[in-house]
Amino acid sequence: MTAPQPTVTTNANLYEQDFYLWIETTAKQLTAGNFAEIDLVNLIEEIESMGRSEKRALESNLVVLLMHLLKYKYQPEKRSKSWLSTIFEHRRRLNKHFQDSPSLKKYFLETFAECYQDARQQASIETGLELDIFPLESPFNTDECLNQDFLPD
Repeated sequence: MTAPQPTVTTNANLYEQDFYLWIETTAKQLTAGNFAEIDLVNLIEEIESMGRSEKRALESNLVVLLMHLLKYKYQPEKRSKSWLSTIFEHRRRLNKHFQDSPSLKKYFLETFAECYQDARQQASIETGLELDIFPLESPFNTDECLNQDFLPD
């Protein structure tokens, strides 16, 4: 009868078995300079994923902000403190993104028109107003969107 063999856990296996432990192990290996032991394939994948997550968060905050600016402009009779709070909060989040990662400002400018189209559709759904009430191009420029003092008429 043979004794059971110990299971050898490589960093690649650890990534699949215990993600948090993989993170801790990888951080320790980087700190110690043990670069040969690092699971480079998964580390690269995770770093790229972090970048995509930052972009998705920016898009999400921008769509919510634009949608509420549209609602504020096109349904003045329904303006509320909740809408103002949402506008303030999503501006704050976007500005915080740009403080932490100034290079995201370029992506913000690149994705602005696409996010506006999403916000336009969401605003139509939420307000019950016809889609064509909202202009095809944003009535707000990028500076106005980020300006904490700006509210549409």
